[in-house]
Amino acid sequence: MFDVNELILKKAKELGFGDVVVLSYEMNRRQVRFANNEVTVAKHWHERKVELFVEWEKRIAGTSITDLSEENIEKTLKTLKANLEKMKPKEDYYGIAEGPFKYKDIPETFDKAIVELDDPSEYVERAINAALEEGAKRVAGVLYTDHNKLYLTTSNGVEAFDEGTGIEISVRAFIGDLESGHGTNSVRVLKKFDPESAGRKAGEIAKLARNPEQGPEGRFDVIFDPLAFANLLSYMGWAFSAFAVEAGFSYFANKLDQKVASDIVTIKDIGNLPNGYATRKFDDEGVPTRETTLIENGVLKTYLFNTSLAKKYKRETTANAGLIAPRAWNIVLEPGDYTKDELFQEVKKGIYITNVWYTRFQNYMTGDFSTIPRDGIFLVENGELKPIRNIRVSDNMLRILQNVVALTKDLYHIHWWEVSRPVTTPYVLVKEVGITRATK
Repeated sequence: MFDVNELILKKAKELGFGDVVVLSYEMNRRQVRFANNEVTVAKHWHERKVELFVEWEKRIAGTSITDLSEENIEKTLKTLKANLEKMKPKEDYYGIAEGPFKYKDIPETFDKAIVELDDPSEYVERAINAALEEGAKRVAGVLYTDHNKLYLTTSNGVEAFDEGTGIEISVRAFIGDLESGHGTNSVRVLKKFDPESAGRKAGEIAKLARNPEQGPEGRFDVIFDPLAFANLLSYMGWAFSAFAVEAGFSYFANKLDQKVASDIVTIKDIGNLPNGYATRKFDDEGVPTRETTLIENGVLKTYLFNTSLAKKYKRETTANAGLIAPRAWNIVLEPGDYTKDELFQEVKKGIYITNVWYTRFQNYMTGDFSTIPRDGIFLVENGELKPIRNIRVSDNMLRILQNVVALTKDLYHIHWWEVSRPVTTPYVLVKEVGITRATK
């Protein structure tokens, strides 16, 4: 793939492009789907593609190439050039990172055992059995294994390679039409994979959720399960991007060095997190990934920057460059000092939300949003759980951050299709969360 990169870079230079980033991928993915307690579908994908960024006289563009023939590469570059010639210059574009760089190996990001795994369905069976042992009647979900190779070449002297693996499972357990639970487990090395934990949690929640009643409306103290709060933090990862701030899609705009969250909230983005599902050695410009503190004790410390936006803000890149916009790698909410039991005992009357989906923003700039709890939802009274259903969280992201009052000691790494940006989070207690009745 480096030969393909060099060919694209050479052709781009011949056409007069300035900054060029060529990011090539080789991806192998396996999927095992299961329903009604048995495997139903097994698939395998192999894909090669190139992500391309080009600049010409401060006009910038990006595209993907899957047909890697020389003829198609030339055609794509000429089309990009023709399109750029019709565009206005982006006067606040300040270039890409100057290489070369040195990279360190990051622990627990590649495992040959995942590459050589013949049949992952045994892990599915283990997850199913764990859920059934907890009382589930039906179990469904999906398991993925990934093996990816990444080749980066830029016009500023970067040539870099990274290789990674991953295995993850998402399990839903059912008892009746209204009783379900969800559990996940996502790791980069096989020895840390624990499908039973996902199955057990899904089964436990489903068992507790029997015979739910209509939930109340109003403002309640809410315990967010890691699976649920990870969903909110994953969306928050985009709001930290300087690109989102510039584009008018961030409630963190104009809030640098200001209090935006509770004193106990510290949020980081860690691109070089061992065993992190999005961990990489370098960003899309080749800058070595690192740890960046975004919110420290409630204060917004920085946005996520690439080289160009960092220069505009007179800061250093945070090594979060995407081809066009900076993005988060692995969002981490630092833990607190509560056990899970202690956290639940704190709530005299509140709600425990185990999972959410359909998170939607009514206003990106203010942070107004709603999301629908799914699977087990419980009214919490003096530590006791009573199953409820048919509610919606309708609130504001900044108010959620400001109203965090307690965090557990244990952290959970979450990644599945509703949490596409990986998140590590504890259980979170938020006071006075807006709860409305969900419409059918």
